[in-house]
Amino acid sequence: MKIGVISADIASESRVAITPDAVKKLRKLGFEVVIQSGAGQAAYYADEMYQAAGAEIASSSAEVITQSRIITTVNDLPAAAIEHLTTGQIVVGMLDPYRNTQLDAYAAKGATAFAMELLPRTLSRAQNMDVLSSQANLAGYKAVLLAANEYSRPFPMFMTSAGTVKPAKVVILGVGVAGLQAIATAKRLGAVVEASDLRPAAKEQVESLGGKWLDVPMSEEEAQKAKATGGYAWTPSEQYIKDQAAVVDKALSNADIVITTAQIPGRNAPRLVHGATLAKMKAGSVLIDMAAGTGGNVEGSVPNETITTDNGVRIVGAANIPSMLAAQSSDLYANNLVNFITTLIAPAGDDASASDASANLALNLDMEDEIQGALAVTHDSQVRLAKR
Repeated sequence: MKIGVISADIASESRVAITPDAVKKLRKLGFEVVIQSGAGQAAYYADEMYQAAGAEIASSSAEVITQSRIITTVNDLPAAAIEHLTTGQIVVGMLDPYRNTQLDAYAAKGATAFAMELLPRTLSRAQNMDVLSSQANLAGYKAVLLAANEYSRPFPMFMTSAGTVKPAKVVILGVGVAGLQAIATAKRLGAVVEASDLRPAAKEQVESLGGKWLDVPMSEEEAQKAKATGGYAWTPSEQYIKDQAAVVDKALSNADIVITTAQIPGRNAPRLVHGATLAKMKAGSVLIDMAAGTGGNVEGSVPNETITTDNGVRIVGAANIPSMLAAQSSDLYANNLVNFITTLIAPAGDDASASDASANLALNLDMEDEIQGALAVTHDSQVRLAKR
């Protein structure tokens, strides 16, 4: 049984779904692997490296799809590639399911499409398949380096004969995986870091990394509500949201660097920084909008562009930061996919040996499985994704 690897068809994507190391792991499971020529080139994985790992090289995406039972991709397949799908084939990738306009096409072709973003992240057995965490971790690190490159002053404090250089003040808005990594990286570079999140439970994590929590007063009732849900299902009151906005506005007015990380699957990113706040910020300060590709947390941000406001604030629309670390992000992503693909394999018989893994390899698609069922957006010629 063959697993296919499709090349990204957009200039802003340098990652590849399966790396040479992942090819070796898949072959041990009994799969054969075919990869589109040049698919790994932008991530510094040449065709020769795939061949050395035991993969075949195909000249086009159509050739890969024709040969493969499972097709792996980083983003959604191009429309032309979907045309080559046949009943029973499987597509695995970050398919942006709630924005994807091609799910009906997948269903019409009889393909089972798995969107990796829908992984139930609270399941312990799903941790090693979590593409959002693996990519966000790298993105949070790189976002700070992007900010350091754009900022016209150093991050750490310097004591020099010519005077003292004050440390940069960095504010992180959104304390998920990316935000926590951004805090840790900015602290390692010597910055003073503050952070805010709608989840009060994130305070402990921020402080454990040496950051200062931007505290927002809340009523006893709200505090109990937030504590009972761990912060994730907590719906703050209108007054709390206003109070938090005021705290954030004051922090941003004094900030040198701001990094925004808030994204909501299936919806436009929440607007965290408005024009009125931008107007109060210092000339030369930098904002890295990690949600620029999904609507933007910062008013005026443009995906893959750097905008300078009238008062000298630079807004960097960082739409796809993981692609800037293509070699490492591909490696982690490929590991996530391999771990998921193992859940699709039917258990081998007691008398099966490693040497005949390929001969005994069979797939077991089970929509009752808590991982497969959650990730499958099309199956049996039906779109399974619930509307949001």
